[in-house]
Amino acid sequence: MLKLNQGIAALAVAAIAAVGLSAPTVAQTPPNVLVVGQIAEPQSLDPQHVSAVNDFRILMNVYDGLVRYKDGTLEVEPSLATDWTISDDGLEYTFTLREGVSFHDGSPFNAEAVVFNFERMINEDHPYHTGTFPLSFYFSAVEAVEAVDDMTVKFTLNAPFAPFLSNLAYPAGLIISKAAVEEHGEDFDRNPSGTGAFKFVEWQSNTRVVVERNADYWDGPPPLEAVVYRPITDANTRVAEMLSGGIDVMVEVPPDNVATFASDSAFTLYEQAGPHLWFLILNAKEGPFADKAVRQAVNYAVNKEALVENVLQGTASVASGPTPPAFNWAYNEDLDPYPYDPEKAAQMISDAGYEGAELTFYVTEGGSGMLDPIAMGTAIQADLEAVGLNVSIETYEWNTFLGQVNPGLEGKADMAEMAWMTNSPDTLPYLALRTEAWPDQGGFNSGYYSNPEVDDLLQRARTSTDQAERAELYKKMQEIVYDDAPWLFVANWKQNAVTKANVENFSLQPSFFLMLQDVAKPN
Repeated sequence: MLKLNQGIAALAVAAIAAVGLSAPTVAQTPPNVLVVGQIAEPQSLDPQHVSAVNDFRILMNVYDGLVRYKDGTLEVEPSLATDWTISDDGLEYTFTLREGVSFHDGSPFNAEAVVFNFERMINEDHPYHTGTFPLSFYFSAVEAVEAVDDMTVKFTLNAPFAPFLSNLAYPAGLIISKAAVEEHGEDFDRNPSGTGAFKFVEWQSNTRVVVERNADYWDGPPPLEAVVYRPITDANTRVAEMLSGGIDVMVEVPPDNVATFASDSAFTLYEQAGPHLWFLILNAKEGPFADKAVRQAVNYAVNKEALVENVLQGTASVASGPTPPAFNWAYNEDLDPYPYDPEKAAQMISDAGYEGAELTFYVTEGGSGMLDPIAMGTAIQADLEAVGLNVSIETYEWNTFLGQVNPGLEGKADMAEMAWMTNSPDTLPYLALRTEAWPDQGGFNSGYYSNPEVDDLLQRARTSTDQAERAELYKKMQEIVYDDAPWLFVANWKQNAVTKANVENFSLQPSFFLMLQDVAKPN
């Protein structure tokens, strides 16, 4: 193993060194090693500590869950569980586990490992408790998880919970090695061990994360020998390295470059719609945006059509509320986007007594689905200043930005960019709009929005097992949130990526995960 890891690490170094070749020489990445240009450094390689899609794109190739999303869909299918039964009252889920699977560290995958994972999230007294992990809410309905026998696990819920199976397929449900956590403790995130198609080799901060083929993978060994994930935070730099041959895959292609890659036979461009929302969090607790009229006013003030057509060049559509249209069964088609009406916006701001108000606006250099964030932020700043607001932008690198925004905007800023890709119409509003999702309670409601009726609708929707009833509850929630305007609703993105033409079997997923188990790169 050591020799193989050293060999893979050497290939990774070669991949990075190749980028240094001077133009017009085109760099060549190592054969059978895929080099992926990521938008940021990962925060952690522990799936029970992270919530960003940037990290998920690595984790989903190192770990498996009990279930997974079927290729090209958000429907679940067996993974580490071969089948399952659900009790008539919807309170008990019993899973039969896959035989003969081992973690990368050699320890066995069994019911004990599954129980360890979920108790680590939901039991505050657990010796390896994840702490305040926002995505643990995915399993907040779990009353108990028990090993029926070595290869059977039963979850008992405190109420019917419609998104449960889908949430098990999300990264929070990925199964980590109990033995590795016990060995490494808090350093597990730097020494990850799962059951996935690729095994961890090394993480050089701000340089690369390297994983190698798991030759014993239960679903068949992947064609690639290794994958190198390179954090390249600047979008223009990612584009330059893609064009020069220094990376094989680039995610989140800037709108200005989509046509370039689409017209060049040396590359393959991929696009797919998915459940995405790009919005601005508004500080509803203090300052001008504590007034609903001012929150509504900025939704009228921003020319979102111009943003979509000119800045994003048609790679997105204007958002009309908190739920992406990709969730067609739960999406409220009766809501039209706030129209662009700067005169109305200026009058509303003046009537509220906030003409000339000073606003602090947090903008990121790039992050999960952030859609050309600096250009978007600058355009939004101009639109808001045109209706009488004085907007000061503060720009941060993605992980620093999250460290500023996620703990809440109180006392720091009036608004902040944000983007979410989710697996369910429940996830984003439940994590970012409920009163109990305020930052001091472990959620992402960084603007401190609160409406008891929204809280009630969301709780009822997630416990109903009738999809038609859930749809009506979500649609009513959207109407209220649309009117309350806790966010400035901007755009729904059509995700994209570009690969070198010799990369085979690559595809985008509606989950926004980067699934590389079947990808090949012939020599």
